[in-house]
Amino acid sequence: MKSELRSGAETRNPRADFARRWIFGLRCLGFGFRIAVLAAVLARLDSVIQAAVPAAGTAFQEASAAYARGAYSDSAVRWSDLAREHPSAGAFHNLGNAEWKRDRVGYAILAWERAQWLDPFDANTRANLRFARQQAQLGAPDLAWYEVCSTWLPVDAWAWIASGGFWVAVGLVALPGIFRWRKAGWHQAVSAAGFALFLLAAPALLGVHTRAELGVIRLADTPLRLTPTTEAQALARLPAGEVVRWERSRRNYLYVRAGNDAAGWVRSSEFGSISSE
Repeated sequence: MKSELRSGAETRNPRADFARRWIFGLRCLGFGFRIAVLAAVLARLDSVIQAAVPAAGTAFQEASAAYARGAYSDSAVRWSDLAREHPSAGAFHNLGNAEWKRDRVGYAILAWERAQWLDPFDANTRANLRFARQQAQLGAPDLAWYEVCSTWLPVDAWAWIASGGFWVAVGLVALPGIFRWRKAGWHQAVSAAGFALFLLAAPALLGVHTRAELGVIRLADTPLRLTPTTEAQALARLPAGEVVRWERSRRNYLYVRAGNDAAGWVRSSEFGSISSE
């Protein structure tokens, strides 16, 4: 009697089934390990943040109290330490206020520029910069159009927008083919929107990069030297608070270009970058 095979029956290989289960188990184990590592990192980060918050709060209160009682030098030192340890637009803004009260125009404008670098939406910082430049008879820095675009949002936002738009676009182009999804019209629409976001953010990213070359002259009557030496001839004198753009460095000197297209060397201690402490 002949045995009959059922229609549509599949022939299974026990070894292949075992291998598939083994691979699936390894993937689950790896996924669980990643989750455990992520949870440990987040727990550690939370403990660090919780430990830092009280210290930052105490430093903030002490700096504010020193400013309120008129101890502007003490307040400036405390705000400077706080801004170095916990950089924020608020800390730099208050540091600029304290430095202005000390009649240190260059240091005040530098602090406010750093505050604006982190938070371009703060109207008080913009007002302080405008007032300080009017009092010191200084002009605002000349920015290219893409640098102006980069000031519309915080500097970190442009990187997130560009990377998010790029990977959304690439993902919706590649994933349907990889997972054999049926292509839909919204895939193409969202992918095009992602590429558009990336292209729109690209000029602003360039502006962030070039604006990072801007800095503020800290001291009044800073000599613009012909060569990077102490005995060099002074080509001009730069006022405190003037924004310049550095191009290259040599030892303890920076080659900078001022707004009137004057160029020369200044000491690195006479220059403060607006993008970093």
